[in-house]
Amino acid sequence: MHHDLDLAFLTQRAERLIAQDGRRLLAIAGAPGAGKSTLAAALLAALPQGSAALVPQDGFHLADNVLTDLSLRDRKGAPETFDASGFHALLQRLSHNTEPVVYAPQFHRELEAAVAGAIGVPAETPLVVVEGNYLLLDDEPWAANHNLFDEAWFLTVDDVTRRERLIRRHQNFGKSSQDAVSWTMGSDERNAALVRSSASFADLIITADAPRLH
Repeated sequence: MHHDLDLAFLTQRAERLIAQDGRRLLAIAGAPGAGKSTLAAALLAALPQGSAALVPQDGFHLADNVLTDLSLRDRKGAPETFDASGFHALLQRLSHNTEPVVYAPQFHRELEAAVAGAIGVPAETPLVVVEGNYLLLDDEPWAANHNLFDEAWFLTVDDVTRRERLIRRHQNFGKSSQDAVSWTMGSDERNAALVRSSASFADLIITADAPRLH
């Protein structure tokens, strides 16, 4: 199913998940720069307080020293630069919901590193919104996540807007103008092509107009 980005419509879909019994997981996937974190934040703000928590996939970035040891430093952001099995284990804990609180890591761009235990998800929180690039990949271990999501959305935006956002983001966090363009058109673009191949696994494909939610 395809739909334009409409926060009221999406909020109603999320509220239907909240109204069901037990814990529900909602995936928001999309390419780098598509606007996933902006949409997720807007969705949480629109939902009743305490009814949803946000857990980003970015918290499972491998540390830079690990990437250097694995000769993957120049591929940071690609699927193989995440602790995908650890991410899956967290999703299982969140889905099973047998613990009083589950703590998730959070990635801090200013540090270029994840901080453990930064996001607490209490058992009484009915909806967990999971946001990330690779949530719907059909390769293991990522594919094992599909059955844990009660609903999956895939967010798209035109490539010109998406690349401009990425260039600005890289510059804002310390890259030179030349390096920001090189990274956006190189590593980010390869990752975006891979992410787009997973869109068919979404229940809803959302097309975003650039000015929306910004």
